[in-house]
Amino acid sequence: MRLSLDRIAQPFVAFSERYYPDPFVFAIGLTFVTLAMAVVATPTTAADALSLWGNGLTGFLGFAMQICIVLVAAHALAHTDAVKRGIDAVARWPRTGSQAYALICVLAGLASMIAGALGLIVGALGAVSIAREGARRGIALHFPLLVASAYGGFVIWHMGYSGTAPLAVATPGHTLESVMGLLPVTETTFTGWNLGLAAVTLLAVALVCSQLGPQEGAIVALGEADTPEGTDDARAGPTPADRLDHARLLSASLGVLFAVFIFVWFRDRGFSLTLNLVNWSFVAAGLLLARSPVHYFRLINDASRTLGPVVLQYPLYAAVVALITQTELVNLFSDGFVAISTERTLGFWAFVSGGVLNFFVPSGGGQWAVQGPIFLEAARSLGVSDAVVVMGVAYGDQWTNMIQPFWALPLLAIVGLNARAIMGYCFVIFLASFVCLGGGLLVLGPG
Repeated sequence: MRLSLDRIAQPFVAFSERYYPDPFVFAIGLTFVTLAMAVVATPTTAADALSLWGNGLTGFLGFAMQICIVLVAAHALAHTDAVKRGIDAVARWPRTGSQAYALICVLAGLASMIAGALGLIVGALGAVSIAREGARRGIALHFPLLVASAYGGFVIWHMGYSGTAPLAVATPGHTLESVMGLLPVTETTFTGWNLGLAAVTLLAVALVCSQLGPQEGAIVALGEADTPEGTDDARAGPTPADRLDHARLLSASLGVLFAVFIFVWFRDRGFSLTLNLVNWSFVAAGLLLARSPVHYFRLINDASRTLGPVVLQYPLYAAVVALITQTELVNLFSDGFVAISTERTLGFWAFVSGGVLNFFVPSGGGQWAVQGPIFLEAARSLGVSDAVVVMGVAYGDQWTNMIQPFWALPLLAIVGLNARAIMGYCFVIFLASFVCLGGGLLVLGPG
């Protein structure tokens, strides 16, 4: 007998549709909440808090550019012919609604393990493709749930190739190198316990998504006006300039140059990943798979529509980070969790603390910079592995992404939905992933 979780989901769906604000409004609200907390809960004066906030607006410009690069590079890669054909082929697999919701969750999750941004883009494109294929076959699919399921796959992104916290501590010159040295990704991301927990979490979330389908009368299908797609004219023009524009050899040569650089990097340094290297690997793949230089440029240009919300909101979050890190708020967030931790539970409380802080700092690397010193000191006093603390904070970051709408923005921009359409379902995913991720860290203990 089919286990339906629709009755559990519907109160959250109804609440989010009525009360959940736009992500930009969410960011504005967090700004004023953090300002108030800095003034009320710390010795910071209102004038000082305002100064910290204003000066902090530019604090993430470099990192924001890295994020923009990975978003456009992943978007372009996902729109290359080979990847689109793969997504369309997978979209033909489901035979029922339950299979469709589970499949898009797994597809987005696997792509997220390669790069979080790629998971968002592949999830969005996959949701649209599955919805269209379902409509063609007469399968009733609730499009907001398809999109929420795709975003649910993103809940494991920080356990994969582009996880910013483990990459940060593996990068020479990171802010805590004098305390902990370099922690290679072979001791964090590419461990059996991390990859195994990622698989368990993804399968559990996919199972939950498969059971959230609403009654047939409540289904909202993909509208004809949703997700307009640009077309690409691959016809070579009659002039020499046009032939150069459409010469695949040129874009492929640049892709090879990036690939050789990446190969030499790994050859000389071993498996040492940085966020920049992840970005260049996606650029290389996109260039190698694109039809021509002009085709790749058009793919990048089309991807730019996902960047507007990020460019607008990242300065606000950078200012919030400045308020948290340059007042005593960071101690209020972390010290309480450290105080109640034991050898076996420090990783779990790092996870919970990371989840709370993620509402204010939706950046895994940024969270680690804020919480790392506090939890590393506790790890040393309790005899807990540095890797457990790093991944605990990383898990917390990805966990509350399910109800912090910032990282849903690129996905929502592609599918043409607003955040409140999916957040009710995402709250159920949030609860399910807490059991898996929190439980896994309690089992892992001190590492």
